[in-house]
Amino acid sequence: MAKDETFPMTAEGKKNLEAELEDLRLNQRPQIIERIKIARSYGDLSENSEYEAAKNEQSMLESEIAKVEHMLQYADVVDSSELEDDVVNVGKEVTFKELPDEEPETYQIVGSAESDPLSGKISNDSPIAKALLGHKVNEEVVISIPAGDMKVKIIEVK
Repeated sequence: MAKDETFPMTAEGKKNLEAELEDLRLNQRPQIIERIKIARSYGDLSENSEYEAAKNEQSMLESEIAKVEHMLQYADVVDSSELEDDVVNVGKEVTFKELPDEEPETYQIVGSAESDPLSGKISNDSPIAKALLGHKVNEEVVISIPAGDMKVKIIEVK
């Protein structure tokens, strides 16, 4: 990851990442250390599958901790109250409908760190968000998605 890379996110997203980091450090790390201790007590480490599994789990956990720390270090918290009201941006919720007459869809555009499409939060790096960013209410936008191009009209930004 490049050092000048930033991770746009909402204040809520940053708070959630901080809570995740705390859980990783204070809860999950000690649990894995305890499992390693127990597995070590079984004797010969060269043929100890419990020990190997716990060490692998520890390695993955430490990688996750490093990733979250990096994201927090380079977090760019977007204050949507400082942005224009009717312009699509990170932190804003946008409602649009596919033309000519599909049902409206609403998503909040967030940084990749807090993306959760099932709860209506899409990453600013997604094709839909990239196409919508910077556009205003009542504008029509062509979004290139893997299934082809779709034309949408922005109904509301809040």
